[in-house]
Amino acid sequence: MNHAPSVPVAADKLIHLLDLSFDELSALLEDAGIRPVHTGALWRTLHRESATPLADSNKLPPPVRRWLNQYRFEVAIDQPTLISEIESSDGYTRKLLLRLEDGHEIETVIMGYPGRFTVCLSTQVGCAMGCVFCATGQMGFTRQLRVGEIVAQVHSAQQVLNRSGNTGLRNAVLMGMGEPLHNYDASIKAMQIVCDNRGIGLGESRITISSVGVVPAIRRFADEKHGFNLAVSLHASNDTERVALIPVNQRWPITDILDSCRYYTETTGKRVLFGWTLIDGKNDSPDEARRVANLLKGQDAHVNLIRLNPTDGFGGSASARTAAETFSDIIQESGIPCTLRQRRGIDVAAGCGQLAAKQ
Repeated sequence: MNHAPSVPVAADKLIHLLDLSFDELSALLEDAGIRPVHTGALWRTLHRESATPLADSNKLPPPVRRWLNQYRFEVAIDQPTLISEIESSDGYTRKLLLRLEDGHEIETVIMGYPGRFTVCLSTQVGCAMGCVFCATGQMGFTRQLRVGEIVAQVHSAQQVLNRSGNTGLRNAVLMGMGEPLHNYDASIKAMQIVCDNRGIGLGESRITISSVGVVPAIRRFADEKHGFNLAVSLHASNDTERVALIPVNQRWPITDILDSCRYYTETTGKRVLFGWTLIDGKNDSPDEARRVANLLKGQDAHVNLIRLNPTDGFGGSASARTAAETFSDIIQESGIPCTLRQRRGIDVAAGCGQLAAKQ
Protein backbone atom coordinates (compact mmCIF):
# COMPACT_ATOMS: atom_id res chain seq x y z
CA MET A 1 0.00 0.00 0.00
CA ASN A 2 1.35 3.46 -0.94
CA HIS A 3 1.27 6.14 1.72
CA ALA A 4 1.44 9.87 1.12
CA PRO A 5 4.53 11.47 2.66
CA SER A 6 4.02 13.01 6.08
CA VAL A 7 4.16 16.79 6.11
CA PRO A 8 6.70 18.23 8.57
CA VAL A 9 5.30 20.68 11.10
CA ALA A 10 7.61 23.19 12.80
CA ALA A 11 7.85 23.62 16.54
CA ASP A 12 5.70 26.74 16.25
CA LYS A 13 2.89 24.51 14.85
CA LEU A 14 3.07 26.27 11.50
CA ILE A 15 3.53 24.40 8.24
CA HIS A 16 6.37 26.24 6.49
CA LEU A 17 5.81 25.73 2.79
CA LEU A 18 9.48 26.08 1.84
CA ASP A 19 10.27 23.15 4.17
CA LEU A 20 8.28 20.84 1.90
CA SER A 21 9.36 18.72 -1.03
CA PHE A 22 7.13 18.63 -4.09
CA ASP A 23 5.55 15.35 -2.95
CA GLU A 24 4.95 16.69 0.57
CA LEU A 25 3.32 19.82 -0.84
CA SER A 26 1.12 17.67 -3.06
CA ALA A 27 0.07 15.55 -0.04
CA LEU A 28 -0.76 18.71 1.92
CA LEU A 29 -3.03 19.99 -0.84
CA GLU A 30 -4.65 16.59 -1.28
CA ASP A 31 -5.44 16.46 2.44
CA ALA A 32 -7.18 19.81 2.01
CA GLY A 33 -9.30 18.43 -0.84
CA ILE A 34 -7.32 20.15 -3.58
CA ARG A 35 -6.42 18.12 -6.64
CA PRO A 36 -2.70 17.26 -6.89
CA VAL A 37 -2.67 18.72 -10.41
CA HIS A 38 -2.57 22.17 -8.76
CA THR A 39 0.68 21.40 -6.92
CA GLY A 40 2.81 22.51 -9.87
CA ALA A 41 1.28 26.00 -9.93
CA LEU A 42 1.89 26.52 -6.21
CA TRP A 43 5.42 25.10 -6.46
CA ARG A 44 6.31 27.41 -9.36
CA THR A 45 4.89 30.40 -7.52
CA LEU A 46 6.91 29.54 -4.42
CA HIS A 47 10.20 28.72 -6.08
CA ARG A 48 10.30 30.62 -9.36
CA GLU A 49 8.32 33.77 -8.75
CA SER A 50 8.75 33.97 -4.96
CA ALA A 51 5.40 35.75 -5.02
CA THR A 52 4.38 37.63 -1.88
CA PRO A 53 1.79 37.80 -0.51
CA LEU A 54 1.29 34.31 -1.85
CA ALA A 55 -2.50 34.23 -1.72
CA ASP A 56 -2.70 37.28 -4.01
CA SER A 57 -0.81 35.67 -6.88
CA ASN A 58 -3.02 35.58 -9.96
CA LYS A 59 -1.05 32.59 -11.23
CA LEU A 60 -2.49 30.33 -8.53
CA PRO A 61 -5.69 28.36 -9.18
CA PRO A 62 -8.71 29.68 -7.20
CA PRO A 63 -8.91 26.56 -4.94
CA VAL A 64 -5.32 27.14 -3.83
CA ARG A 65 -5.88 30.86 -3.18
CA ARG A 66 -8.99 30.09 -1.13
CA TRP A 67 -7.08 27.48 0.88
CA LEU A 68 -4.21 29.88 1.57
CA ASN A 69 -6.61 32.56 2.77
CA GLN A 70 -8.54 30.11 4.94
CA TYR A 71 -5.43 28.67 6.62
CA ARG A 72 -3.22 31.78 6.62
CA PHE A 73 -2.58 31.42 10.37
CA GLU A 74 -1.44 27.80 9.98
CA VAL A 75 0.65 28.01 6.81
CA ALA A 76 3.76 30.18 6.45
CA ILE A 77 6.39 30.97 3.84
CA ASP A 78 9.90 31.89 4.93
CA GLN A 79 10.59 35.50 3.99
CA PRO A 80 13.78 36.68 5.68
CA THR A 81 14.09 40.45 5.94
CA LEU A 82 16.96 41.98 4.01
CA ILE A 83 18.64 44.16 6.65
CA SER A 84 21.58 45.25 4.53
CA GLU A 85 23.18 44.60 1.16
CA ILE A 86 26.83 45.51 0.77
CA GLU A 87 28.79 45.38 -2.48
CA SER A 88 32.55 44.91 -2.55
CA SER A 89 34.73 47.55 -4.14
CA ASP A 90 35.47 45.34 -7.13
CA GLY A 91 31.75 44.91 -7.82
CA TYR A 92 31.93 41.11 -7.92
CA THR A 93 30.68 40.25 -4.44
CA ARG A 94 27.54 41.17 -2.52
CA LYS A 95 26.87 40.28 1.09
CA LEU A 96 23.28 40.05 2.32
CA LEU A 97 22.43 40.32 6.01
CA LEU A 98 19.11 38.52 6.50
CA ARG A 99 16.92 38.58 9.60
CA LEU A 100 14.92 35.41 10.23
CA GLU A 101 11.42 35.32 11.69
CA ASP A 102 12.71 34.74 15.24
CA GLY A 103 15.07 37.72 15.05
CA HIS A 104 18.31 35.79 14.49
CA GLU A 105 20.47 37.00 11.63
CA ILE A 106 22.54 35.18 9.02
CA GLU A 107 24.65 36.19 6.05
CA THR A 108 24.42 35.05 2.44
CA VAL A 109 26.96 35.97 -0.22
CA ILE A 110 26.53 36.37 -3.98
CA MET A 111 29.73 36.00 -5.99
CA GLY A 112 29.87 37.14 -9.58
CA TYR A 113 32.01 35.57 -12.29
CA PRO A 114 31.97 36.13 -16.07
CA GLY A 115 28.53 35.04 -17.21
CA ARG A 116 27.47 33.40 -13.95
CA PHE A 117 26.71 33.90 -10.28
CA THR A 118 27.29 31.63 -7.28
CA VAL A 119 25.41 31.93 -3.99
CA CYS A 120 27.14 30.98 -0.73
CA LEU A 121 24.54 29.71 1.75
CA SER A 122 24.45 29.47 5.54
CA THR A 123 23.08 26.36 7.24
CA GLN A 124 23.24 27.38 10.92
CA VAL A 125 23.08 30.46 13.10
CA GLY A 126 26.69 30.39 14.30
CA CYS A 127 28.70 27.17 14.29
CA ALA A 128 29.70 24.52 16.83
CA MET A 129 32.95 23.49 15.13
CA GLY A 130 34.99 26.30 16.71
CA CYS A 131 37.55 26.82 13.91
CA VAL A 132 39.79 29.50 15.41
CA PHE A 133 40.40 31.49 12.21
CA CYS A 134 36.70 31.61 11.24
CA ALA A 135 34.45 34.47 12.35
CA THR A 136 31.41 32.18 12.46
CA GLY A 137 33.29 29.65 14.58
CA GLN A 138 34.25 32.48 16.94
CA MET A 139 30.51 33.23 17.40
CA GLY A 140 29.65 29.81 18.83
CA PHE A 141 26.51 27.88 17.97
CA THR A 142 22.96 29.22 18.34
CA ARG A 143 20.67 26.95 16.33
CA GLN A 144 20.14 24.95 13.16
CA LEU A 145 18.43 26.48 10.16
CA ARG A 146 15.29 24.80 8.88
CA VAL A 147 15.03 23.58 5.30
CA GLY A 148 12.95 26.59 4.30
CA GLU A 149 15.40 29.04 5.85
CA ILE A 150 18.17 27.61 3.67
CA VAL A 151 16.02 27.60 0.53
CA ALA A 152 14.85 31.17 1.25
CA GLN A 153 18.43 32.40 0.96
CA VAL A 154 18.46 31.27 -2.66
CA HIS A 155 15.23 33.21 -3.22
CA SER A 156 16.72 36.31 -1.58
CA ALA A 157 19.83 36.11 -3.74
CA GLN A 158 17.76 35.66 -6.89
CA GLN A 159 15.59 38.67 -6.00
CA VAL A 160 18.68 40.84 -5.51
CA LEU A 161 20.06 39.75 -8.89
CA ASN A 162 16.71 40.33 -10.60
CA ARG A 163 16.55 43.88 -9.28
CA SER A 164 19.93 44.64 -10.81
CA GLY A 165 19.02 43.02 -14.13
CA ASN A 166 21.49 40.17 -13.85
CA THR A 167 21.05 36.60 -15.00
CA GLY A 168 20.04 33.84 -12.64
CA LEU A 169 22.14 31.83 -10.26
CA ARG A 170 24.19 29.03 -11.71
CA ASN A 171 25.96 27.52 -8.69
CA ALA A 172 25.46 27.16 -4.94
CA VAL A 173 27.98 26.40 -2.22
CA LEU A 174 27.13 25.52 1.38
CA MET A 175 30.16 27.34 2.75
CA GLY A 176 28.51 30.17 4.67
CA MET A 177 27.73 30.24 8.37
CA GLY A 178 27.64 26.81 9.99
CA GLU A 179 28.69 23.22 9.30
CA PRO A 180 26.29 21.75 6.69
CA LEU A 181 26.92 18.13 7.70
CA HIS A 182 26.12 19.01 11.33
CA ASN A 183 22.70 20.02 9.97
CA TYR A 184 22.65 17.11 7.54
CA ASP A 185 18.96 16.44 6.91
CA ALA A 186 17.99 20.08 6.42
CA SER A 187 21.01 20.84 4.23
CA ILE A 188 20.45 17.88 1.91
CA LYS A 189 16.70 18.35 1.63
CA ALA A 190 17.10 22.07 0.95
CA MET A 191 19.47 21.35 -1.92
CA GLN A 192 17.13 18.70 -3.33
CA ILE A 193 14.38 21.33 -3.37
CA VAL A 194 16.71 23.83 -5.03
CA CYS A 195 17.53 21.23 -7.70
CA ASP A 196 13.90 20.40 -8.54
CA ASN A 197 13.43 21.34 -12.22
CA ARG A 198 9.84 22.39 -11.56
CA GLY A 199 11.19 25.26 -9.48
CA ILE A 200 14.68 26.75 -9.15
CA GLY A 201 16.30 23.90 -11.08
CA LEU A 202 20.00 24.09 -10.21
CA GLY A 203 21.92 21.00 -11.31
CA GLU A 204 23.23 18.74 -8.53
CA SER A 205 26.74 18.90 -10.00
CA ARG A 206 26.65 22.68 -9.54
CA ILE A 207 26.20 22.43 -5.77
CA THR A 208 29.10 21.92 -3.35
CA ILE A 209 28.65 20.97 0.29
CA SER A 210 31.61 21.86 2.50
CA SER A 211 32.58 20.22 5.79
CA VAL A 212 35.41 20.30 8.32
CA GLY A 213 35.18 16.51 8.35
CA VAL A 214 32.13 15.12 10.14
CA VAL A 215 33.08 11.51 9.48
CA PRO A 216 29.73 9.71 10.06
CA ALA A 217 27.96 12.25 7.87
CA ILE A 218 30.54 11.89 5.07
CA ARG A 219 29.94 8.13 5.06
CA ARG A 220 26.18 8.64 5.04
CA PHE A 221 26.58 11.16 2.22
CA ALA A 222 28.52 8.52 0.28
CA ASP A 223 25.94 5.78 0.90
CA GLU A 224 23.09 8.01 -0.27
CA LYS A 225 24.99 8.77 -3.51
CA HIS A 226 23.90 12.37 -3.92
CA GLY A 227 25.06 14.18 -7.03
CA PHE A 228 26.36 17.14 -5.04
CA ASN A 229 30.08 17.80 -4.71
CA LEU A 230 31.90 17.28 -1.41
CA ALA A 231 34.53 19.70 -0.10
CA VAL A 232 36.51 18.95 3.06
CA SER A 233 38.53 21.62 4.88
CA LEU A 234 41.91 20.20 5.89
CA HIS A 235 44.30 23.08 6.78
CA ALA A 236 46.94 20.92 8.54
CA SER A 237 48.81 17.70 7.81
CA ASN A 238 48.98 16.33 11.37
CA ASP A 239 46.48 16.09 14.21
CA THR A 240 48.37 18.29 16.68
CA GLU A 241 48.40 21.27 14.35
CA ARG A 242 44.89 20.62 13.08
CA VAL A 243 43.40 20.46 16.59
CA ALA A 244 44.90 23.90 17.25
CA LEU A 245 43.01 25.25 14.23
CA ILE A 246 39.93 22.99 14.22
CA PRO A 247 39.16 21.69 17.73
CA VAL A 248 36.63 19.12 16.47
CA ASN A 249 39.61 17.24 15.01
CA GLN A 250 39.92 15.69 18.49
CA ARG A 251 36.75 13.76 17.69
CA TRP A 252 37.50 12.98 14.05
CA PRO A 253 41.27 12.93 13.41
CA ILE A 254 42.83 13.24 9.97
CA THR A 255 43.19 9.48 9.42
CA ASP A 256 39.47 8.93 9.99
CA ILE A 257 38.58 11.87 7.75
CA LEU A 258 40.74 10.63 4.88
CA ASP A 259 39.37 7.09 5.28
CA SER A 260 35.83 8.44 4.99
CA CYS A 261 36.84 10.48 1.93
CA ARG A 262 38.32 7.39 0.26
CA TYR A 263 35.10 5.54 1.06
CA TYR A 264 33.14 8.41 -0.50
CA THR A 265 35.22 8.26 -3.69
CA GLU A 266 35.03 4.46 -3.94
CA THR A 267 31.27 4.49 -3.37
CA THR A 268 30.31 7.41 -5.61
CA GLY A 269 33.16 7.67 -8.11
CA LYS A 270 33.38 11.39 -7.33
CA ARG A 271 36.46 13.42 -6.46
CA VAL A 272 36.83 15.17 -3.10
CA LEU A 273 37.77 18.86 -2.98
CA PHE A 274 40.17 19.56 -0.12
CA GLY A 275 40.30 23.11 1.20
CA TRP A 276 43.48 24.59 2.65
CA THR A 277 43.65 28.07 4.20
CA LEU A 278 47.21 29.38 3.91
CA ILE A 279 48.38 31.08 7.10
CA ASP A 280 51.71 32.87 7.07
CA GLY A 281 54.43 30.95 8.91
CA LYS A 282 52.01 28.27 10.11
CA ASN A 283 50.97 25.94 7.30
CA ASP A 284 52.41 27.46 4.12
CA SER A 285 55.97 26.10 3.91
CA PRO A 286 57.28 23.97 1.02
CA ASP A 287 57.80 21.10 3.49
CA GLU A 288 54.16 21.32 4.51
CA ALA A 289 53.10 21.23 0.86
CA ARG A 290 55.12 18.05 0.40
CA ARG A 291 53.47 16.53 3.48
CA VAL A 292 50.04 17.38 2.05
CA ALA A 293 50.95 15.76 -1.26
CA ASN A 294 52.09 12.62 0.56
CA LEU A 295 48.96 12.62 2.74
CA LEU A 296 46.66 12.72 -0.28
CA LYS A 297 48.67 10.25 -2.37
CA GLY A 298 46.30 7.77 -3.99
CA GLN A 299 43.24 9.86 -3.10
CA ASP A 300 41.11 11.21 -5.95
CA ALA A 301 41.55 14.78 -4.79
CA HIS A 302 41.63 18.38 -5.90
CA VAL A 303 43.22 20.88 -3.52
CA ASN A 304 41.75 24.37 -3.28
CA LEU A 305 44.10 26.87 -1.67
CA ILE A 306 43.03 30.24 -0.32
CA ARG A 307 45.11 32.76 1.57
CA LEU A 308 43.74 33.53 5.03
CA ASN A 309 41.04 36.19 5.24
CA PRO A 310 41.30 38.46 8.29
CA THR A 311 38.93 38.19 11.28
CA ASP A 312 38.88 40.10 14.57
CA GLY A 313 39.27 36.99 16.68
CA PHE A 314 42.39 35.51 15.06
CA GLY A 315 45.84 37.04 14.99
CA GLY A 316 47.31 35.17 12.02
CA SER A 317 47.96 36.76 8.66
CA ALA A 318 47.65 35.63 5.07
CA SER A 319 50.54 33.91 3.36
CA ALA A 320 52.50 35.94 0.85
CA ARG A 321 51.44 35.45 -2.74
CA THR A 322 54.81 33.92 -3.63
CA ALA A 323 54.56 31.38 -0.78
CA ALA A 324 51.05 30.45 -1.92
CA GLU A 325 52.19 29.96 -5.51
CA THR A 326 55.14 27.80 -4.40
CA PHE A 327 52.80 25.70 -2.25
CA SER A 328 50.47 25.25 -5.23
CA ASP A 329 53.31 24.30 -7.56
CA ILE A 330 54.54 21.56 -5.20
CA ILE A 331 51.06 20.05 -4.92
CA GLN A 332 50.62 20.06 -8.70
CA GLU A 333 54.07 18.60 -9.33
CA SER A 334 53.05 15.64 -7.15
CA GLY A 335 50.26 14.90 -9.62
CA ILE A 336 47.39 16.32 -7.55
CA PRO A 337 45.31 19.07 -9.20
CA CYS A 338 45.51 22.31 -7.23
CA THR A 339 43.88 25.72 -7.57
CA LEU A 340 44.91 28.94 -5.83
CA ARG A 341 41.53 30.59 -5.39
CA GLN A 342 40.81 34.28 -5.68
CA ARG A 343 40.10 36.13 -2.45
CA ARG A 344 36.71 37.77 -2.85
CA GLY A 345 34.80 40.38 -0.85
CA ILE A 346 37.51 40.94 1.77
CA ASP A 347 36.72 44.66 2.09
CA VAL A 348 33.12 43.91 3.15
CA ALA A 349 33.96 40.83 5.28
CA ALA A 350 32.26 38.54 2.76
CA GLY A 351 35.21 36.21 2.16
CA CYS A 352 35.68 32.64 3.33
CA GLY A 353 35.69 32.52 7.12
CA GLN A 354 34.54 36.12 7.56
CA LEU A 355 30.77 35.73 7.99
CA ALA A 356 29.54 36.81 11.41
CA ALA A 357 26.07 38.34 10.89
CA LYS A 358 27.18 41.92 11.45
CA GLN A 359 26.01 45.07 9.73
